[in-house]
Amino acid sequence: MTQTLIVFSHLRWNFVYQRPQHLLTRMARSRQVIFFEEPVFSEKVEPFLEESVPEPNVTVCRPHTPSSKSGYHDEQLTYLAPLLKKLIRDKGLTDYSVWFYTPMALPLAQNLSPQAIVYDCMDELSAFKGAPRQVVQRESALLKVADVVFTGGPSLYRAKRDHHPEVHCFPSSVDAGHFSRAKDMTLEHEAQKGLPRPRLGYFGVIDERLDLNLIDAMAAAHPEWQIVMVGPVVKIDPATLPRHPNIHYFGQREYADLPSFLSGWDVCLIPFAINESTRFISPTKTLEYMAAEKPVVSTPITDVAEPYGDIVFIGHSHDAFISFCRDALALSQAQYDQRIAGMRKVLASTSWDATARGMNELLDRVLEEGGKVSEKRVRAEVSQRVPGKLPHLVVGAGPTGLSAAYHLGENALLIEQHGKVGGWCRSIEEKGFTFDYAGHIMFSNDPYVHRMYEMLLGENVHWQEREAWIHSKGVYTRYPFQGALYGLPPEVIKECIVGAIESRYGKIGKEAPPGGEAGDHHILPLTHRREEPKNFEEFIYRVWGAGIAKHFAIPYNRKLWGLPLTEMETSWLGGRVPLPDLDEMIEGALHPVPKPMGPNARFGYPLHGGFQSLMDGFLPHLQGRVKTGSPVIKVSPRLKTVTVRGGTEYCYETLISTMPLPELIRMIGDEAPPKVHLAAAKLRYLSIRNVNLGIARPDVTEKHWIYLPETPVSHRIFVQGNASPHCNPPGGFGLTLEISYSDLKPLPCEGEELIKRCIGDMRKIGMLRPRDKVITANELDMPYAYVIYDHTRSENVAVIRSWLEEHGIFPSGRYGEWEYYNSDHALLAGRKAAEKALQYAADTASEKPERRRVQRRT
Repeated sequence: MTQTLIVFSHLRWNFVYQRPQHLLTRMARSRQVIFFEEPVFSEKVEPFLEESVPEPNVTVCRPHTPSSKSGYHDEQLTYLAPLLKKLIRDKGLTDYSVWFYTPMALPLAQNLSPQAIVYDCMDELSAFKGAPRQVVQRESALLKVADVVFTGGPSLYRAKRDHHPEVHCFPSSVDAGHFSRAKDMTLEHEAQKGLPRPRLGYFGVIDERLDLNLIDAMAAAHPEWQIVMVGPVVKIDPATLPRHPNIHYFGQREYADLPSFLSGWDVCLIPFAINESTRFISPTKTLEYMAAEKPVVSTPITDVAEPYGDIVFIGHSHDAFISFCRDALALSQAQYDQRIAGMRKVLASTSWDATARGMNELLDRVLEEGGKVSEKRVRAEVSQRVPGKLPHLVVGAGPTGLSAAYHLGENALLIEQHGKVGGWCRSIEEKGFTFDYAGHIMFSNDPYVHRMYEMLLGENVHWQEREAWIHSKGVYTRYPFQGALYGLPPEVIKECIVGAIESRYGKIGKEAPPGGEAGDHHILPLTHRREEPKNFEEFIYRVWGAGIAKHFAIPYNRKLWGLPLTEMETSWLGGRVPLPDLDEMIEGALHPVPKPMGPNARFGYPLHGGFQSLMDGFLPHLQGRVKTGSPVIKVSPRLKTVTVRGGTEYCYETLISTMPLPELIRMIGDEAPPKVHLAAAKLRYLSIRNVNLGIARPDVTEKHWIYLPETPVSHRIFVQGNASPHCNPPGGFGLTLEISYSDLKPLPCEGEELIKRCIGDMRKIGMLRPRDKVITANELDMPYAYVIYDHTRSENVAVIRSWLEEHGIFPSGRYGEWEYYNSDHALLAGRKAAEKALQYAADTASEKPERRRVQRRT
């Protein structure tokens, strides 16, 4: 049975569409959600629940009671408790968790038996106008019984983190696709079309948190500005609103209408007052404005100014705010482009999908512990410290972490969040099929790596020649495209060869060259200077030419990366992209290419057990300890401690972290300086959703990889069934389809619909026959998959790594170093990190006697 979330909220579902709706509609993809609202007064009626279903798998329950008391008042609880009990009985709910947006509803949980208790603290409710006097006491009680606590921004996280051992910062995010529609100027809402320009706009709740005096001053100072206010007026008297001919109040509007208002604004406003009610707010509209790519001016709200102060104009006074509005209206194209580039980088690192997924994972981990809520009702708020200090602590038991622990020897503790080692190199088994978390193989030019392969696998290895292919123009050609054009339509081959020649020697033309005659084809010399390509797109045209760019390299890479290729640099390409010379290209166009090209033309794979076997091969060789099922929730460089779920705290001398850098910095919190947080926020990455299919037919194909520049959904197939013959059950064959996604390129769908579309891709290219039966299908998600080499990656990584290493923390591996590492690079990265940690420990030990001698002398 699907697990149910019973959510207690102080907000109505049909109020302003914000954090609860965004998160819970996504949670509802895998859980049933019951959204329990505050009661409404219905005079002289028996209490009852009004139910509605606004979204699939979301049921909104609105209690009607004869009490006029507001919210979850004690008088209301006597009516609400029986209604809740009846709801649970009628729906047959036995497997459920409770989720609080307001601590005031906590008494309703006293007679429930939830599997887990979640507190999503999106606001400091005690600071709001008219807050119930009991809210502080009830929040204190909720923090004692909750299994996990989420906060809506960094300020709230800092306020709550010392009150619970598992507080996680999940700032409100953005539906970038929805609000990017505002970039279409033809979308403008009819209600504001008649207003003159310029227009400065705000959408959101209009309540005591807004600086109404600032709005009044703006309107008076610039009567030519049209100030557009979209949103409901709440908790304040509408008569107190500033009134000028150039202020326009449009009231509450549907969420779907907001982009059409945004499209007609020249500047977006965040005009909050600076007071107790705004001290901890993290306005969702900040990122929504950014998605529309509009200049933004804000008052100095902490959760706006700290992370986005280089993108958003921050006015610390009324005069400064108004002045920055003038500056925003007068931006040059270059200044505008610079701010928009910053906005795009911010948006690339966040999404409501990713936020909901992170919360879901933490909730799932709590549930995997097996219903420990009753124990946690009485557990201490502080963690239990493991006695002694560890010489070396390694976080993350993927290939890098395992290698680091192996090379550190007996003085290392390796901790891993999942129940088994492997990281993204884990494997699963389903109905006799073995599937990896991604298409992993073994290849390397390094003799040391091959010695490790032999140590880890022994005879359990299967070596073979790679069969990598591309499906385009209705045919299969060998990979790489540029070296195996044979079989493509003649006009495509011609464009590719001519483009390759022109990229090397210059444009082919019929005008006469110096000393020649017109009419014949000639190579015209290159007139531009041959500089290094400035970006990935320029590299493609310079190295391969316009034909290969047009027919493969540009469409495939845009599909994979989901962003303009001009935003990527080229340092990551070395050794990854085969670069055949012109003779090889022409030969590959005239004749079939029999031999694979590229660095992984011959590869290995475990004969039995999937890629998991390579990871498990470390375990007999580790001299130190391994602790699985221990996700890190907090890192303190100052105290040299790491805290894991459940409250256990480890002290360390040196720390090797293989966690993604943004996650590591988030767990360090405000011990890291703002410049480090800013650098981490700017790191961009690509996520991968793997769809695994088990087909009821053996030997579906002889290929290992298939690149798909033209299919609607997936960009590549890893043929799991050919990695090893033991990956398949008798009569079956496994395929893994990879689908990249990010905030700029969201998944087209999820679950059964995504699987259905992937099967459609397979039929489209002829991989599956009409009568082929799918025995099993599943999804494996990799939130961090590929790092994106944009033009600021190197600078941002250097800022983060320098600060971490100064504090005895050595980030390592693909996500720790933010490098495009394969598994062989990861093994070497682990060894290198171990060497650094050992050297750091030795240097620190040698410094201690000297420090003691100095202290004695002084």
